[in-house]
Amino acid sequence: MSRIPRERTNPAGKRPGKIGRAGKDAPAVEPLNIVHGALPSREVILRFIADHPQKASKRELAKAFGLKGDNRVELKHMLQELEQEGMLQKNRKSLIRPGALPPVTVLDITTRDKDGDLIGRPAEWPEDQGVAPAVAIRQQSPAGRKGKAPVAGLGDRILAKIFPAVDRGGPAYTARIIKVIDRRRGASMGVFRTAPGGGGRLLPIERRGEEMVIDPEFTGGATDGDLVEVEIARLGRFGLPRAKVLSVVGSVGSEKAISMIAIHAHGIPHVFPPAVIAEAEAAKPASMSHREDWRDVPLITIDPADAKDHDDAVYAELDPSPDNPGGVVVTVAIADVSWYVRPNSPLDREALKRGNSVYFPDRVVPMLPERISNDLCSLKEGVDRPALAVRMSFSGEGRKIGHIFHRIMMKSAAKLSYQQAQAAIDGKPDDQTGPMLEPILKPLWHAYEVMKRGRDRRQPLELDMPERKILLKSNGTVDRVVVPPRLDAHKLIEEMMIQANVCAAETLEKKRQPLIYRIHDGPTLAKQEILREFLATLGISLAKGGNMRANNFNGILAKADGTPHQTMVSEMVLRSQSQAIYGPENIGHFGLNLMKYAHFTSPIRRYADLIVHRALVGSLGFGEGGITPDEEAALDDIAAEISTFERRAMAAERETVDRLIAHHLSGRVGEEFAGRVSGVTKSGLFVSLPDYGADGFVPISTLGSDYFIYDEAHQALSGERTGLGYRLGDSVTVKLAEAIPLAGALRFEMISEGREMPAAVRSFHKAGRRDRGQVRKKPGTRPPRGRH
Repeated sequence: MSRIPRERTNPAGKRPGKIGRAGKDAPAVEPLNIVHGALPSREVILRFIADHPQKASKRELAKAFGLKGDNRVELKHMLQELEQEGMLQKNRKSLIRPGALPPVTVLDITTRDKDGDLIGRPAEWPEDQGVAPAVAIRQQSPAGRKGKAPVAGLGDRILAKIFPAVDRGGPAYTARIIKVIDRRRGASMGVFRTAPGGGGRLLPIERRGEEMVIDPEFTGGATDGDLVEVEIARLGRFGLPRAKVLSVVGSVGSEKAISMIAIHAHGIPHVFPPAVIAEAEAAKPASMSHREDWRDVPLITIDPADAKDHDDAVYAELDPSPDNPGGVVVTVAIADVSWYVRPNSPLDREALKRGNSVYFPDRVVPMLPERISNDLCSLKEGVDRPALAVRMSFSGEGRKIGHIFHRIMMKSAAKLSYQQAQAAIDGKPDDQTGPMLEPILKPLWHAYEVMKRGRDRRQPLELDMPERKILLKSNGTVDRVVVPPRLDAHKLIEEMMIQANVCAAETLEKKRQPLIYRIHDGPTLAKQEILREFLATLGISLAKGGNMRANNFNGILAKADGTPHQTMVSEMVLRSQSQAIYGPENIGHFGLNLMKYAHFTSPIRRYADLIVHRALVGSLGFGEGGITPDEEAALDDIAAEISTFERRAMAAERETVDRLIAHHLSGRVGEEFAGRVSGVTKSGLFVSLPDYGADGFVPISTLGSDYFIYDEAHQALSGERTGLGYRLGDSVTVKLAEAIPLAGALRFEMISEGREMPAAVRSFHKAGRRDRGQVRKKPGTRPPRGRH
């Protein structure tokens, strides 16, 4: 959350001057004095990075300064030193000055300057970096992009490309709007409740929301129980804010209302425009142009039992080549969405606007209309369907030794669920799976065993965190929460899809075709240090250095396996990881331990996969539906947009689950539950209920009469006087004190007594007492709770 009491300058304490060009969209500025071919000083490097955020990777720096041979090596060492000293930090593949904005940032437009120009600030900004910097918004058509430029207004949230400012007297940065991603932030959403005498009140749906008064003339026709969007009409010195209803979303008591709250709160497009529906309905089955006829290949789909669209099919056989004894050939076929969704068509523009499908317990908000997603592009059993297929050859040791892509027409031989396929392999085939057990299913499982040897050797990050699924009643309320078993059938499909994604990235790189990668950076040095300090409290070491690999974390998880700390260590390792995103520049995928990786296998529900399909069609000469030059030029912006929309979908899905569970438990206030400490903060404890997949909060003020100290290294809150406390991963019993369904919030009271803290925590207490003694103004006074 951005805080804006005053404007912040850059880390050097000065505003950037006219000392370089930040990119093709930036205004012309005075060039930095660079001696081509000579190793620059540390000061010149830092200045260059501050003024050229688009050229701040190691490769771009070497190119900008004309460095070769030993000088490139020296540059690498210099950058590592600057990073270790805290002068630089990594942002994806690029380097930035601490406190500087990355090249692409989400901004909230908060005000206007004296000339009426819009001013924005980062939507997210670390509290330890002071006040977020101001950014001047430029509203103009971006170079190389057709159509009208996005227009933003006060209160909007935008995705923007960032440049150093030229004007020394203005904000530190300027920005060019890539996309408006949210409605005006000045608007709020809540439930309207009528009041005696007219008007009403707004009950907030956000955890930090505020109740508001709505005067009779500003109700906008809302009735009791309606979900409404409002804006503040007046703020007074006393009493609640007064609001005006802007729109009525619908009744909060209606079926599927919970997910509608998240859809509207996050501005997720959920109604297809008429032009999009018309184009989808007018689509015709694909022709055989530029296609191979694979309708006799027994490809099958294996999906969840309730799946409505099927975008991947698989088949495997022994490799007949004498040069590959013990090897297998695995075929993965993916629905050919690129045939139906052409660049810059109404379907395409709407798909990019959505970025991905969003999955709620009670509904799906699809990226594409049902005519495309559930019909023409769904690989239905026994029906001709167009697809892109990749045939992959693996050696007996599980090494991929070759692959080739095809554009095909296929006919799925069977539609199976994960449970159905697994039961057949486990010796319980049914009437459908029995005949295909020997010719199709067993070869698939054998191929998976071969591929698993390669996976085991690769050692991706093995974080096995259970995924819970909410089962609903017919009225849309929670029936129960289950943890579906993790079957080999799931792992088989997952590994085959991963390898198909690798093949897509490798093929496009070989063709020198621009694409969007799925990239995952390694943990930052700061996160590594937090994890290292925590693990040290458990007697587990983590090597220092920036070249961490996934298997380093697997070793940590193995050491904790079977110990009381297993869950706690898994949580901390997960928190140390970066978030995977999309980008046109490849940095590899840390978690999967892969150097080349691009999403290819789900074009029905992810726009990134559709771009990769188009790139393959175009670069391999597969006919119509290939990527266009305009798309290639816009890959930076597209990757940033769909990364943002992915995070939007995840937040909406998570909040909906929280609201459903809070509603489910709202009638059980006062009951006790078994839980686990899932988070430790200065303000209290987060406790998860494993049986429900819910999280609630225990305020530190309710833990007892002792003064509790926050120890970040040990992830603990512990009593200064008693030495008893709570650590991350502790099993506890809590009482539900309050449930707020609309906000998805639960408040607990701790029932379990704290346990005795390790000696290292008690030593931390002594240090804490010494520190506090230095700031006390009166002998014997105690600092406020939660400050340490």
